[in-house]
Amino acid sequence: MKKQHSWKDPSLYLKHIHVEESCLDLAYTREILDRAGLPWSVVADRQEPLQFDCDYPENLRFGKQHLYLCANRGQFFKPCPGTKEYQCCSYQVLTTGMNCPMDCVYCILQAYLNKPWITSYVNIGVLLSELDLALDAEPDRLFRIGTGEFTDSLALDRLTGLSKILVEYFAQKNNAVLELKTKSAVIANLIGLKHNGHTVIAWSLNSPQIMQHEELRSATLTERLEAARQCAEWGYKLAFHFDPLIDYPGWQDGYPATIELLFKTVPARSIAWISLGALRFLPKLKEIGIDRFPGSGIYFQEFIEGLDGKSRYYRKNRVALYRLIYQLLKERAAPETCIYFCMESKEIWQEVMGYIPDQFGGIAAMLDKTVFPAG
Repeated sequence: MKKQHSWKDPSLYLKHIHVEESCLDLAYTREILDRAGLPWSVVADRQEPLQFDCDYPENLRFGKQHLYLCANRGQFFKPCPGTKEYQCCSYQVLTTGMNCPMDCVYCILQAYLNKPWITSYVNIGVLLSELDLALDAEPDRLFRIGTGEFTDSLALDRLTGLSKILVEYFAQKNNAVLELKTKSAVIANLIGLKHNGHTVIAWSLNSPQIMQHEELRSATLTERLEAARQCAEWGYKLAFHFDPLIDYPGWQDGYPATIELLFKTVPARSIAWISLGALRFLPKLKEIGIDRFPGSGIYFQEFIEGLDGKSRYYRKNRVALYRLIYQLLKERAAPETCIYFCMESKEIWQEVMGYIPDQFGGIAAMLDKTVFPAG
């Protein structure tokens, strides 16, 4: 039997690097080019790095082989774009780039972005200055900050080394915790860092079937959990995100298998939080997903339009998914681990978990307690 290729490090999919001209002499840019050892070319400022014969999103297949190193001329640091109709955890987003070399069938970025290449922002000095201004201005506020909203936090880390910069920065900030969320197993740069407990390393998890067929060029379940186990040994707190949970034939066996392996591999007390969220998507993503991945069946279900305009499973389907998975997690998780819903209604909270977040000060307070226990 032919051995399956490992995608522990999806940056191996890259073929070429493009550099915005004004960023060429940045020390950080040069470090990335030296580490990558890939062909590279210079792009005039504010110009697109390349053109394809086909339009977006058809060109995503080729675009994901190209990395564009450029400056972010907008904000690096913003609140998570949650929806007021659903319970939000008051997360803060640190935008370090756009897109990633992995290719998940359900990825919302396919409908959100309109450029096929991967972008990584290299004006890191501006990023850190912006963080300083925000965190120092509110020293009594607790910030939970993540880099995994518009890109994978670690998929390019072999080349960028960004995790080391951010972990060491957040180690000195008493009012902030960083979450690095990934579907890779790229953790080499995390070894030996003095993180002071201010960085949580997180993995998206799913059933083995979904991970294999719907999360292309991503690490396997075993690879992700082994990386998590190693990070726990290095003293990092961990998090896991079962999102999106997908209703497919056999999910009643697939998700329990993942949960069983999770707690066999990773110490329960190392887990700060676990989130649950059922598949939801912008309506136009359905057309994109079916066109790009004709072998996938995840969009051929019954959906309704949620209060946020996204397509969601019917409530009874979501509740069925949540009840089984929440019960299995609750049986195995440590008492201090926060298990919560991402973007769900109070009614779902009450029906599945038996309470609403307001009873404990809201989701933000529940999560803060796991990483700021004295708060």
